[in-house]
Amino acid sequence: MVGSRTLTALLGIGVSLAISVVLYLYTGWLLFFLFVPFVPFLFRAGGSGATPVERPVVRECPRCGFRTRDPEYEHCPRDGNRLQEPRD
Repeated sequence: MVGSRTLTALLGIGVSLAISVVLYLYTGWLLFFLFVPFVPFLFRAGGSGATPVERPVVRECPRCGFRTRDPEYEHCPRDGNRLQEPRD
């Protein structure tokens, strides 16, 4: 089974190639095929000045080493100890 990111990437490449073919047939310019690799960057969420999405802090069980970023976990599912943020 193909992952959702891979499927989205393949679909994006296919659509951009189809648009390029239509533009080539309409205008006769082969130049549009040069822009196919850049199409995903044009429609990126947030534009070019977007800040990266902050990921939740990794929390760790002090006893067994279980680690998670899921904020719903407050205690270790293995031994029940409270999860702590790792020290640097």
